[in-house]
Amino acid sequence: MARLTGVILSEDDAFRRQIGAQLRASTIAVNVSTDTSVREHHRADVIIVDVRGDVTRGMADIDRARTASPSAGIFAVAADPNPDLILQAMRAGANEFFTFPPAADALQEALRRTAARRSITSGSEATTLVFFGAKGGAGTTTVAVNCAVEIARLSKRRTIIVDLKPGLGEVALFLGVRSRYTLLDALENIHRLDTGFLRELVVKHKSGLDILAGSDNFDRPGGPDSASLEEVFRLLADEYDYILIDAGSQVNTASIPALYTADTIGLVANPDVPSIRNAQRLLERIRQLGASAERVRLILNRAADPYPIPATQIEAAVGHPIDHAFPSDYKTVSTAMNSGMPLALSRNTELAAQFDRFTRRILDGGADVPVEVPIKKSALGLNRLASIW
Repeated sequence: MARLTGVILSEDDAFRRQIGAQLRASTIAVNVSTDTSVREHHRADVIIVDVRGDVTRGMADIDRARTASPSAGIFAVAADPNPDLILQAMRAGANEFFTFPPAADALQEALRRTAARRSITSGSEATTLVFFGAKGGAGTTTVAVNCAVEIARLSKRRTIIVDLKPGLGEVALFLGVRSRYTLLDALENIHRLDTGFLRELVVKHKSGLDILAGSDNFDRPGGPDSASLEEVFRLLADEYDYILIDAGSQVNTASIPALYTADTIGLVANPDVPSIRNAQRLLERIRQLGASAERVRLILNRAADPYPIPATQIEAAVGHPIDHAFPSDYKTVSTAMNSGMPLALSRNTELAAQFDRFTRRILDGGADVPVEVPIKKSALGLNRLASIW
C-alpha cells in the first residue's frame, strides 16, 4: 500500500482540522504535514486546496501547487458544486473536486486513485508496520524484531526496524548488535538528514535488516520531536521497502506520528484480563485519534494452554478479530533474547515456524485474513471479563 504525504492549504483552522482528521482516518496512510511551504509542495502526494472563500486566491494556490508538484493529486474543496467553479478548478490543475465537508467514501476513492498513480510513477511502495503493546511486557519487541528479521530474510528487500521507545528501547539488544548512533541523532540533525546521512546512523544485522536504535534519553523522543519524527518516517519511506517500528505501549506525542504513518498497526496483547482491557481502550483511542481501525491487527502473544479466556470472548471484548496467536515458550524466547539470536533464525522451534507463517502472510498481502485461534473455553475468564465490562 502506498503511503501518502498530504498538505492542506487553508487559512481556516476548522477546515484544516476537519480535512486532517478525514485524511488520517483513511485506510490509506496519509502523513498530514503542517508545513505549507513550496519546499513541502515538492514532496506532497496530496494537496488539499480550500476554494470556499477567495476563489482567485484558491485558483492561484492550485496553479502554484501544480507547478511545484506536477505528479501530486490536487483536491479542490468548495462550498457548493458550482459547474463554472469546477471547470475553473480543473483548468487550474485540480484532479478532484469536493464540497465541504467531503463525503468520506468519495474522499477515500480519490485517495485510492492518487495512491495508484503514485505507485505507477514512483515504481516502489514502502510498507510501514507499527507494533504497539497493550501493556508493558506483552512481548511487543519480540514480535517486532522477529517479524523484521523474517521480512528481511524472505523478501530480500530493503528493510529497517526503528526503536521508538525512549530510554528503554531493546531492539538492538534483542538482535545482539551495538550502535554508535540512535534515533535521537536523526532527530537532532533533521535539518541535514538525507539518505547518505541516514546510512551512517543505522547498523546492519547479519540477516540484512537495518536497525535505527532507540534513544538512551528517557525524555526523547517527546512532544517537541513529533514533526521531526514525521520527517524521519517520510525519509525512510523513500529509502526502504519495509519499515517496522517498535512503538512501545504508550500512546503519546512520540508514538502518535508512527500510528498515523502505519499501513498496519500490530496491537500485541496477552490472553489475560489486564491486557485485553487495555487492548480495547487502545483500539478506541486509535479511533479517536483518527487513525483508521481497519489498519489494526490484533496479535495474541503467549497464548499458552490452558487458556484462561476463550478467543471469542477476547474478540467480543476488544471489538476486533484476532489476526494471529503466538504460543507461549518462555525458555525459547529467553534463550534467544540472552544470546542475541532472533527466533526467526533458529529455524527449529514452533515459534520460528509461527513467525515464518505470520510474515509470509504479510508479504503475500494476506495480513487481513484472520486465522483460526484454538483457544479453549474457561468459565473463570468469562466471569472475570464480565465483571469489568
